[in-house]
Amino acid sequence: MKEIVRRALTGAVYVILLMGSIFLSSDAFDFLFMVFGLACLYEFKRIVRIKGYYIFIAYLALWWAFIYIVKESLPVMVLMFITISINLSLLVYLFSNRKERLSTFQNFVVAVFYIGGGCIFLTMIPYKDNEFAKFLIMGIFILIWVNDTFAYLVGRTLGRNKLYPAVSPKKTIEGSLGGFIFALIAAYILAPYEPYLSLTQWMILATVIVVTGSLGDLLESKFKRISGVKDSGAILPGHGGIWDRLDSLVFAAPFAYLTLNIFSYVS
Repeated sequence: MKEIVRRALTGAVYVILLMGSIFLSSDAFDFLFMVFGLACLYEFKRIVRIKGYYIFIAYLALWWAFIYIVKESLPVMVLMFITISINLSLLVYLFSNRKERLSTFQNFVVAVFYIGGGCIFLTMIPYKDNEFAKFLIMGIFILIWVNDTFAYLVGRTLGRNKLYPAVSPKKTIEGSLGGFIFALIAAYILAPYEPYLSLTQWMILATVIVVTGSLGDLLESKFKRISGVKDSGAILPGHGGIWDRLDSLVFAAPFAYLTLNIFSYVS
């Protein structure tokens, strides 16, 4: 009971912090995810045992360049292509039987583009036609939270078949399907309140976020399993580290950004 209360209180503080930054100002949201990115990198660095601080310098330089300096679409598309390519290569790593650690150089690339690039694209998503689309980014957070919550609840009550026991023995196919169905229901409810996306686009976006977010969750589990740790950190009582909370969003962000750009192109 104490564990449930602790998780609930920590989760409430986390949600209030996110929602507060969104409705306070775009600068507050940008700053929060710059800090979250640094926290995720610190936890990743500790897990894969990378020495030095050059990862933080590379991330901050990339974040500053693409959030405040780069305005042209071509460099953004190049960064998106690189980030998605790294993520797809990580899926190969996820589903392989490889159990040894990545090299120092590979971990550096993964840190900068998988984690750093993911936080950058998550920060870029709310900006639409020079406006800060508060409800759009809030809706994306809600989709992830609904998927995670109901995947856990459905898996706990109805789960029988393991999803990928070699990496995450507690996750089930039933839980994943339950989370996906409830995320689609959430997208249906959110659609009337967001003018930028139609109902069909919300459903497609929810599918992209749930599928890629679930893969991102499994990917973090593989990194932790190979390193022999349970949580990426302990900053969030009952939840683990920042990376534990953002693993789905960080991996899904560039795919969501690509999907939203396709919507803009075809609409």
